Amino acid sequence: MSLNEEVEILRNIPMFANIESSKLKLLAFTSERHTYSEGEFLFRQGDEGDSAYIIVDGEADVIIDTDDGPLTVAHFRKNALIGEIAILTDVPRTATVQATTRLDTMVVSKELFFRLVMEFPQIGVEIMRELAKRLEATNARIRELTAA
Repeated sequence: MSLNEEVEILRNIPMFANIESSKLKLLAFTSERHTYSEGEFLFRQGDEGDSAYIIVDGEADVIIDTDDGPLTVAHFRKNALIGEIAILTDVPRTATVQATTRLDTMVVSKELFFRLVMEFPQIGVEIMRELAKRLEATNARIRELTAA
């Protein structure tokens, strides 16, 4: 995949949509590429949060541990950013993420992620919006499961 293709993937993520191309090229160039097989874990609940992941291709489930066992609370596809909560809040991972298909990712280090947020405050606003949407979706899912 070319650098320009990676920039286009980043541009499709709402929090990066308004960032200038040169900065997106820097992000794409400095991030690492990881591929996961179906069933493989990107990280587990409780792990240290040292990076965020951008899904370039494939799909993954977000799973939380409950008293009744694992509970899938979200499903992510191409152009999703995952794992940012732990690096933003300096807490262990709040969920497990498992590939449900072959999964290609760009891995963004904590240091690079914070540098972007500091340089571009609009990224922080978009992060808040995305996290609020995810929280509402998770609450709706919990309501749905507890009503059953």
